[in-house]
Amino acid sequence: MNTPIVAFAKDWHEDPTSNHHVLRELAKTRRVLWLNSIATRTPKLSSGRDLSKITRKLGEFARGPINVENDLWVFSPLALPMPHSSIARSINRQILRATLRGLRLKLGIKEFQLWTFLPNVADYVGTLGEQLSVYYCVDEWSMFSYLDRAQTVAAERSLLNKVDAVFAINGALADAKRAINPSTFVSPHGVDHALFARALEDGVAIPTDLAALPSPRIGFYGTLQDWVDLDLVAHVARARPQWSIALIGQALGDVSAVRGLPNVHLLGQKKHHELPAYCKGFDVGTIPYRIDERMTYVNPLKLREYLSAGVPVVSTAVPEVVRYGHLAAVAKTGDEWVTAIERALAASTPAERAARSASMKSETWSARVAEVSRTVDDIAERKRS
Repeated sequence: MNTPIVAFAKDWHEDPTSNHHVLRELAKTRRVLWLNSIATRTPKLSSGRDLSKITRKLGEFARGPINVENDLWVFSPLALPMPHSSIARSINRQILRATLRGLRLKLGIKEFQLWTFLPNVADYVGTLGEQLSVYYCVDEWSMFSYLDRAQTVAAERSLLNKVDAVFAINGALADAKRAINPSTFVSPHGVDHALFARALEDGVAIPTDLAALPSPRIGFYGTLQDWVDLDLVAHVARARPQWSIALIGQALGDVSAVRGLPNVHLLGQKKHHELPAYCKGFDVGTIPYRIDERMTYVNPLKLREYLSAGVPVVSTAVPEVVRYGHLAAVAKTGDEWVTAIERALAASTPAERAARSASMKSETWSARVAEVSRTVDDIAERKRS
């Protein structure tokens, strides 16, 4: 029987990311206890969003672990939301150790591996009774504008010095972490190919809010944060007013650059399983990310999802997209973007859509996670020996 896993991850209810894909895959063959996020920052009591989150977490703690699918259990641990206070961190260690003992007894977890997708949990590594520890690094956390950079660097460095293995989602990120922890491996994102390939099926209907927009439809989905270049989107919208630009996702940043444009449509947040139907309605899928230092370490999930759905892709020069230059067009300036989208529209055929989708069949999450699992099992065996 495969060793159970206890994992620090983002909040389960949020938009699916690699946390969800990896842990859901692992839960098909072993018990996985997903611990919703331990505070990465001090909440703002003036923020309704933060207060709502605190209230929700208290309710989830009271409910106990919930089986969401297969052998995946989700639980919200209690923690004082003061990550920069040594006293609060000491208290949190004691709370979590006691909580986890109870959870393991309830769920029948004896030996277990401790995995983390978060950079701020070094205090817990080595204190919970785990067989080994894994850091699955999905981003360069220190470069997020809403986190304290110095504190995040220090917290992650401490974590890297403690864990038995590190997996990073691209080569540049792996190189950066390997400088601290030599047992670092590259594990690129996968894709739920079967789900997104449904966009090619005749029986899948384009959702009504997208279908109502005139063609051609230029699409994007993802959280509208500060890394999405809405000035670039606005340039394209103004240059081609006959195009409909559909932006799908929760707006957590300033969207004033596009809000007043008649051909830009903010369609809001959608469920992950709905995205293939939206992809079916995209004539072109876009990745309009601002190119800065952080983009070196980014591996956009949506690249493989667009391609699995057969959608032509136009992106800014995100290095991981550039690597797929044979499948996606890369453009830098606003005018280059307009030209690239025009070319993608002119060249799009059903046969090309099918070929794009087929190119992703070998890049599934199941294949990626199986490779990671083999590496972790080898490390566990060497550690036992």
